Amino acid sequence: MFVRSLVGSDTQLNQKSYYEASVQRPAALPALQETLDVDAVVVGAGFAGLSAALEMAQRGLSVVVLEAERIGSGASGRNGGQAIVGYASGQGPFEQHLGAADAQRAWDLSLEAIDLIDTRIALHGIECDRVNGYVYVADSARKAQELHEEMEGLKRRGIAVDWAEGADLPRLINSPRYVAAAREQRSGHLHPLKYALGLARAAQAAGVRIFEHSPVTGLQRGATLVASTARGQVKARFGVLAGNCMLPEYGPRVAPEVTPRIMPVGTYIVGTAPLDPELCARLIPRNAAVCDNNFVLDYFRFSADHRMLFGGRVSYTTRTPTNLQAVMRQRMGEVFPALREVPVEFVWGGFVDISMNRAPDFGRLGDNLYYLQGFSGHGVALTGLAGLLVAEAIEGQASRFDVYARLKHRRFPGGPLLRTPSLALGMLWHRLRDVM
Repeated sequence: MFVRSLVGSDTQLNQKSYYEASVQRPAALPALQETLDVDAVVVGAGFAGLSAALEMAQRGLSVVVLEAERIGSGASGRNGGQAIVGYASGQGPFEQHLGAADAQRAWDLSLEAIDLIDTRIALHGIECDRVNGYVYVADSARKAQELHEEMEGLKRRGIAVDWAEGADLPRLINSPRYVAAAREQRSGHLHPLKYALGLARAAQAAGVRIFEHSPVTGLQRGATLVASTARGQVKARFGVLAGNCMLPEYGPRVAPEVTPRIMPVGTYIVGTAPLDPELCARLIPRNAAVCDNNFVLDYFRFSADHRMLFGGRVSYTTRTPTNLQAVMRQRMGEVFPALREVPVEFVWGGFVDISMNRAPDFGRLGDNLYYLQGFSGHGVALTGLAGLLVAEAIEGQASRFDVYARLKHRRFPGGPLLRTPSLALGMLWHRLRDVM
């Protein structure tokens, strides 16, 4: 998931994403300007923080959420909108660290994460353009074999898979770039900012107080946590760190011991002008979200108003690539030649927080401070589940949270100065493997 936007001095990127341009936000909520004493404080008003706040409030706790910018202004309002079963890491780290039984439990929890989205949409009346259907694609014979093995694994876990290759491929995706594709119905897509704003409304209706433009400047630990902002404080029995407080420039203020376990990786999306609905239906039948299985991947889908939202072109240096719009447009045209000349109206980007093994990193700092990070591109679904599990743990039922807390995570090598260059070299090797 994106953990903050890439704007400011970079003129290549619009100040507004397509998502921001397609919603009517309510008036900004006030910044914190007082001292509050509550049961729980949540840092970050994205999917994970809002989910945790909502679940805790429904359990009778008083909750305050502190957001540095606006609700959903980072990861949760800017991502690709793809809600995917499973984990970016695959099942490997779960089987290695947890054993077969709990690895299966983790898989089942990933399915629950998808179901939880639909439950909340129905329960809270959230209009967010939800669509079921996901297509995985491969662009070479070697990647097709890998994809086939992955899909066989999905079928063994009870997920129905529709496979296509060769002349049958246009039934799932009409693109000359790919040699094989597979479709499943559990995953899908949505408008992430609409969903984030809907979660915020549900949390507020449950009694949660949300303060925008209230970055946490310090966090005092102990039996009572004290989260400080520029003009106020929140004292709480429990705390949840659920946002860009984990970024390298921010994490040392609140969680220096876990910040080195994630790395910010830039990823970017372009949004076209609205297209002919018949063209959309021909290119991606049944309106699925799509992602390839390269290590450095492309992901794309159509919006509810028939725009192509095409994402990819990652950066491991925290700098926006040069000629970004032209590069993204060229890549989109390689996938869909019919879109080579369509106008591009939006370009935006942000950082995805990846862990070393690409498995989610949830845990505790002491007895009463919880953190949620490392969603590694699978955050649309897993963040909501994370919020539910941390609320269960605070309530005293921690067995499901501890499935994730028992995963072992390593720091990225190189320390603060060399982590990013080291990752860039490693990712270059993976990029070369994708094209070999």
